[in-house]
Amino acid sequence: MNAGRRTWLKFRLRQTLDLPLQDQLQAEANAWREAGLERKLVFPGEGVVDFTSSDYLGLARDERVVRAAKEAADEFGVGAPGARLLNGNYPVHEQAEVEAARWMGSEAALLFPSGWQANLALLTTFADRLDVLFCDSLNHASLIDAARLSRARVEVFAHNNLDALDAALALHPAARRRIVVVEDVYSMDGDRAPLQALLQLCQKRNAYLILDMAHAAGLYPVEGDMHPRLLARMFTGGKALGVAGGMVCASRLAIDALINHGRSFVFTTAVPPMIAAGLRRAMQIAQAEPEHAQTVFARADLLRTLFADAGMECPGESPIVPVMIGDSARSMAVAEKVREAGFEVRAVRPPTVLEGSSRLRIVVHAAHSEEQIRGLATAVLSALREERRRTLVEDTPPTPSATPLIVCGTDTDVGKTVVSALLVRASLRHHQATHYLKPVQTGMDSDTDTVQKLSGIDASEIVAPLVHFPHPASVDQAAEEAGEIVEMESVLLAAQKLFQGAPKAAWIVESAGGLLVPWNAKQDQADFLAALNAPVVLVARSGLGTLNHTLLTLEALAARRISVRALFLVGQPHPQNRASLERRLPYLPIFEVPWFKDLRTEHLDFWLNGEPQLHHLLQQLF
Repeated sequence: MNAGRRTWLKFRLRQTLDLPLQDQLQAEANAWREAGLERKLVFPGEGVVDFTSSDYLGLARDERVVRAAKEAADEFGVGAPGARLLNGNYPVHEQAEVEAARWMGSEAALLFPSGWQANLALLTTFADRLDVLFCDSLNHASLIDAARLSRARVEVFAHNNLDALDAALALHPAARRRIVVVEDVYSMDGDRAPLQALLQLCQKRNAYLILDMAHAAGLYPVEGDMHPRLLARMFTGGKALGVAGGMVCASRLAIDALINHGRSFVFTTAVPPMIAAGLRRAMQIAQAEPEHAQTVFARADLLRTLFADAGMECPGESPIVPVMIGDSARSMAVAEKVREAGFEVRAVRPPTVLEGSSRLRIVVHAAHSEEQIRGLATAVLSALREERRRTLVEDTPPTPSATPLIVCGTDTDVGKTVVSALLVRASLRHHQATHYLKPVQTGMDSDTDTVQKLSGIDASEIVAPLVHFPHPASVDQAAEEAGEIVEMESVLLAAQKLFQGAPKAAWIVESAGGLLVPWNAKQDQADFLAALNAPVVLVARSGLGTLNHTLLTLEALAARRISVRALFLVGQPHPQNRASLERRLPYLPIFEVPWFKDLRTEHLDFWLNGEPQLHHLLQQLF
């Protein structure tokens, strides 16, 4: 983790609730700037060649598109007078939708003011808490936010990894709907989704696919009519089509559902008629004149070849050509040098991309000449060499870090330590390098010693608690008894350092007490888990009272966007409670762990032998 990112993290963990709002905002802005992540609005550069915008085909200024928009403005005015359901529906809207449906091979289409609103309507209309969304890890922010707002269970799978997706789908056979959400072309890496293989997998697993074609429509031919497992295609008008708006193409029933239930359609002003008219004309041109897209790909291939000849590989296959640099500050410096050479490029930094993967994002247009492509390549390579000489270091990959699995309880003494030992034992049985950590321990009993004894893990793989107080109480009370205050930031940074030190190992991390146990006057354990950004297994009692405690804890975890992968009910089996939870939580694997009369390693093994689903879950997590 670089120094700037650490500064931002320290700020985010520091409580500022006692400051006036303006002071809070200023502190946040200062921390963001110090971390090298500040953004500013800038005008397009004059006298520089645009390699930044998504106007791939040059249709934004095409006189035919402009003329169509002007004619609609003359007839209908500049804007629409209301939502489509409130006198804002014009013939030109439906004409654009008919054109889009014909192009995409769907029964119908629906026009939104933006692709963001279209994605929001899609995911929140067709998924809720009874459903599971399976999202590619590199999905656009609009899809990420829409998935969160849908209230559905969200499973994130490794980018374009069909095996990981298949395994995730297999874990949720009882969900009402399983919807896979991917992009056709990924906007930062420039690679494509394996569409036909995804559709085959959806057919196999009784799932459906939502395909975001924002950076594909107008560049790639449409791959056939609407497959039975393709719930919807979404494309935007503001990329290759050069206009604006977002279009959803789907069955008539699906479009009717969006018209009736898509909140970002129902409660927003209609797209201006002139935008709809311009978009319709742009769609017609893109289909009738594919030679412009062919030119784009030829120019992008040339740029990648020039970079490859210089020993620099650029991932992807689309007109989006990423130049990986790594460090945010260096990426900004290289972008500025390229701009000084006459080429408009932008550096992309976290949180748009992952920490340590900052880059130049180059977008190739049909209007670019071969001379301009060669000039850009020369400018980029020169800027990289100059920046490397200045810093005297080569690009280095970011320090990898393991993703731990957190064992969290609805309360104290619910069986977290036994479940932790079971998980450690299961991981060891699969010859996985495994570590155990209880970051905070209160009381004289050692849960760490118990886990080591039961799981059989080597003492060298056990990490002593980062914070330990002898008084058996909540963390804040035990710390007060010892005359100390627990600083969550320090515990978090120490834990992350451990995870970075063993990035390929499975880490089982046991929390202290229930989810909301206080750590200090302003922070609780849930704050720590949210900052770790790691998946959780929840441990609850099996008997009376577990329904309320379990559901409240799951609701609190969901509110903090903490992913829960399984529920463990510990104690005498209670079939009615389990049945109630299964009805409410059809997406969540539930395991029943008895109270072992004689708690020994062989008894854990006996239980594990009867729970193959747990082994499968751990394989996906580690």
